[in-house]
This record gives sequence, C-alpha cells and structure tokens, in this order.
Amino acid sequence: MIVSGALYGLCFDESCGGRVIMTGGFGRLWSAAVLSSFGDALRTAALPLLAVTLTDAPLLVASVTACGYLPWLVFGLFGGAVADRVDQRRAMWIVDVVRGLLVAGFAVAVALGHASIALLIALAFALTTLQTLFDNAATALLPVLVEHDALGRANARLMTGQQIAGGLIAGPVVPLLLAAGTAVPFAADALTFLLAAALVASLRTTPPAREPSPAGSTLRAEIAAGLRTLWRDRALRGLCAATALCNIGMGALIATMALLVTGWLDAGNAGYAAAMTGYTVGSLTGGALNGRLVAGVGRVRSVLLAGVVQIAALAVMGSVRSVVALVAALAVFGAMGMVWNVNSTTLMQQRAPADMLGRVSSAYRTLAVAGAPLGALLGGVVAMAWGLNTPALLAAAFLVLSVAALIPTLKVDVSVVEPDDDTTVRVPS
Repeated sequence: MIVSGALYGLCFDESCGGRVIMTGGFGRLWSAAVLSSFGDALRTAALPLLAVTLTDAPLLVASVTACGYLPWLVFGLFGGAVADRVDQRRAMWIVDVVRGLLVAGFAVAVALGHASIALLIALAFALTTLQTLFDNAATALLPVLVEHDALGRANARLMTGQQIAGGLIAGPVVPLLLAAGTAVPFAADALTFLLAAALVASLRTTPPAREPSPAGSTLRAEIAAGLRTLWRDRALRGLCAATALCNIGMGALIATMALLVTGWLDAGNAGYAAAMTGYTVGSLTGGALNGRLVAGVGRVRSVLLAGVVQIAALAVMGSVRSVVALVAALAVFGAMGMVWNVNSTTLMQQRAPADMLGRVSSAYRTLAVAGAPLGALLGGVVAMAWGLNTPALLAAAFLVLSVAALIPTLKVDVSVVEPDDDTTVRVPS
C-alpha cells in the first residue's frame, strides 16, 4: 500500500514482551523518520494544491503524482543493490542532505513566482529517485537496530509515529503555512530533511556482516539474485502481486484526491486538511489494533482482511457526496492501510536473507509500485471522462483484484528459501 514509534509506552504489535526500546539507535532513527514525515506531509499536501492553482487540467495535475512514482521503475532495483553494498546509515544521511537542498531551492523558486507544472514534475522525479536508495537502506538498517522478534513492534511504532507527525500534526498546519506563503511548506520540509540527516548521521551502528561479493560480481547479477529470492518466497510473491494491483488504484486515488475534495465535494483546502486528518486518525487506530489482529488471524490474513475493508471504504468515497462520509471512509481506509503496511514490511524483513534485504526490498517495492504511474494517469483520464469521484471507484475495482491475488497465498504454509541453495528456514506467517 502506498502510503508512508509512539510517544507513549503502548505496545502496538504482538504482545508487550520484547519491548522496543525508544532510546539509542532506534530512538534516533524513529525521531529522524517522524521529523522527516512531518516535512514530507507538508510538501505532499502543498504540491497538489499548488498544482491546481497552476492548471485546471486533471491530467496535468495527475502527471505530478505519476512522475513521483516513475523513478521506482527506472532506479528502484539499482537502489536496492547499492543499499546492500554500502553503509546504510551513511547513504541515508547523505540522501537527506541532498533532498533538503533540492527542496530549499524549490521553495526559493516558488517564493520568486517561478513555479510551473514542469518544475513540480522535475522535483517529484528527483526526490523519488533519491528515495529509492533511502527507503531500501532504511528497511535494511532497522533489523540492525532491533531484535528479530521485535521487528513487528518496531515497524508499528515507526509507522504510527510517522502518521502522528505526518497527518495528525502536519495536516492541520498545512493551511496555516499556505496562508503565510505558498513557499513556506516547502521551506519547512527542507529544514526537516536537514535535521533528519543530522540525527541519522549521529547513529553508531555496526553494519551487518556480508559475504564478500564473488569475483566479477556485477550489480546486474546481484539484482537478479534479489528478484529470484522474492519469486521463490510464495508469501512475499503473493503480497507483491496484490500490492502492485492495489497501487494502480491507489495511484488513481492519490493523484486526484485534491480534485475530489476541492472539486466534487467543493470543500476547499480546509476540507482537504480534514480528509487527511481523518486518514491519520484511522492509521493510528490501525497501529493500535494490529497486534490483536495478527494474534487472531496471522499476518497474511490480516493483509487480506485489510483489503476487503478498504474496498468498502473506497466505494463510500466514490458514491457518497458528503465531506463527513469522506472523512469517515478515509479513517477506515487509513486503519486498514496501516495493517497492510506494517505486516507486509515485517514479513519482508523476517523472511529475506539479511545480506539481501536491500535487494529483496527494492524488488518488492519496484514491482509493487510499477502500476502506480499508470494508475495516476488513469485517474486523470476517468476523472475527465466520467467525473471527479470515479477514480475512487476505479481504486475499489483494483482492490477487488488485489484481494483475489492474495487468496492463493493463504492455502499453503510457505518457507523462506535462500537464493542459491536448497536450505529453508521456517518462519510463521
């Protein structure tokens, strides 16, 4: 699911045993992720609102979102292979510094009145290109900072903290910052990138032991090994296929959400902020309930249930012309999105070989995101042809296909298969 630690001592996943310690390495990583999410939320909310002031063409507005996904198709696999070769901590803080400088430059351009759709597209493409390395490095770094049995709890706390900062806090702040100046949200985002870089740079971690690469090994061969490992694990393969189908619909929904709220519902920027806040509150609820859900039905079945509930939420978004109904539907949608994200990420970290986690992560992300640019463009097309509410209904249709793709995964007890031998390790789903 496209989306993106708690400030209080709650256990958000499994039981309270094996508590995730919010100090030291994990605490700093959590703080950096939460701070960066706050800035990202300011930028991602401000970009479509800025886009609709530059053009009223739905397809052009959707193109900004589409170009934000394209780098995963071009550079995603490469980013994962690089993440397995380098010091992940160093890669992350360097990327954040570069992203901070890029967004700062964009804020200056907006302040001087030089914003354009072309510039928005270029920024979205550049930031996501850098994100392909950052996200894969972050996924591989987390298991170094916490115990294997605590990964589910760590992911839940990390994602919940990001939702608190990115939606509950940042959502209502966006209209205030925009009132102070169109460039202000982007300047704030640049600052958060630089502060997050400083936090990650202060981590003192020992990189996981890696077998030396065979003589003559190439990035292409290492990428292929990551793809083979993903393909051999039926649970991850099924999740990847389901997420890819889901993200076609999500691309359509995300690309046109500003049009749905400000156009079809005529709710303005305040309505958009309320919708995003509803999504965030739902996400926090999903983080709190995830442990009980996993204990009751298992990780893969939790993802399946999340998809079924999200289909109903999307149907409400696309058919009920009410801001209150939209906010409620987005709250349910966010809760199930958190369940999907926490469990799919945890399964990947638990099942992939440690020295290949960057490549398996990049293969999963790249294949899963592949449909999002198409979905974003489809969203613009159907919005023009049949109305601004129809992308939500299109997303519901793709969620139906996504759930169908998950069903075969439930029928077998799968194991983790090492990439180049016959050794298997049992990991409960």
